[in-house]
Amino acid sequence: MFRSFLVTGAVAVAAVAVTPAFAQQTVTVGAIEILSGPSAAYGTAIKAGLELALDEINAAGGVLGGKKVALIVEDSAGNKDQAVNAARKLVGRDKVPVIIGPTLSNEMFAVGPVTNERKVVTVGTSTTAVGITAMGPYIFRTSLPEADVVPVTLKTAQEKFGVKTIAMMYANDDAFSKSGFDSMKAAAEKLGLKIATIEAFGSKDSDFSAQLTKIKGLNVDAITVSALVEPISGVVLQARQLGIPASVRFIGGNGANSPKLGEIAGEAAEGLLVGSPWFVDKKDAINDKFVADFRKKYSKDPDQFAAQAYDTMHIVAKAIDTAGAAESDKIRETLLKTNHTGVMGPFTFTEGRDPASTEGVVVLGMKGGKFQILQ
Repeated sequence: MFRSFLVTGAVAVAAVAVTPAFAQQTVTVGAIEILSGPSAAYGTAIKAGLELALDEINAAGGVLGGKKVALIVEDSAGNKDQAVNAARKLVGRDKVPVIIGPTLSNEMFAVGPVTNERKVVTVGTSTTAVGITAMGPYIFRTSLPEADVVPVTLKTAQEKFGVKTIAMMYANDDAFSKSGFDSMKAAAEKLGLKIATIEAFGSKDSDFSAQLTKIKGLNVDAITVSALVEPISGVVLQARQLGIPASVRFIGGNGANSPKLGEIAGEAAEGLLVGSPWFVDKKDAINDKFVADFRKKYSKDPDQFAAQAYDTMHIVAKAIDTAGAAESDKIRETLLKTNHTGVMGPFTFTEGRDPASTEGVVVLGMKGGKFQILQ
């Protein structure tokens, strides 16, 4: 059972049938995000970023000569089948020309073939696994692949903290975590880091003591973990409980890039490193306004996922307006010519529909339960 929400400007209500009169006055965009379940922190952050951008777009006159942009958000609950059903609804019943999402790479690998076959533009804001855009010409993403971010993180750990020997852990039952691990392993080997052991676990596991006990006896400098935020938090907590000292740093992939890590793991996550294409304290006028407006609307700080979604909604709206029609084929062509400057910095797509620039990657460290940019 999935839930859907219809959002126009700042108002969100349960989705109802869109009347012909309403449809003539609006352009409706779809989104598939995780709004319930263990991974909801990602999807709710994305939804918040989309809605904030939507407020601004509609306040500035909307698109196509004054039409408002409406957003129908479907809750996938992190389930691939539910995400596919949501995509079929958005395409078949709601007739959207663009879908933003789904949240996870696992979901995108299920949804992408469906929407690409129907020639509906689909833009991932948080899908970082290898092979996402290779599914077809209608699949885009605004999130940097982990293959671009992880090498920066590991190089920083090597140069700044003298990391030489690592243990690697990853969830082996989802595409996102496995792809992130592959990127970590390739980057570690290229940097000449010694890999003492590789330990796998299930994404729903809660006991990591066997893997961590083995790692404790290997005298490593750091432990890399590729997984979503819930299992990463469990790994970090158990590691400290088992006596792995704080001098052994954890290095996370994109799944660790959530404030929820600090909320769950607390002091145990102190010193964890993660790479990010954005940071809340990034100093420029566009980001300052975004952060201030987000805090005013939601009474909390945005995270990377909210920032990427915010830029994506602006990119999509501009593409619709430039295309001159809410037609997926035309929107696809204008997206390929994107030249946008937002909170993530200057943004263009490669010919393969991935983000073109990796210049903005920063490495963050967990301190006092929150991420801070390394000095």
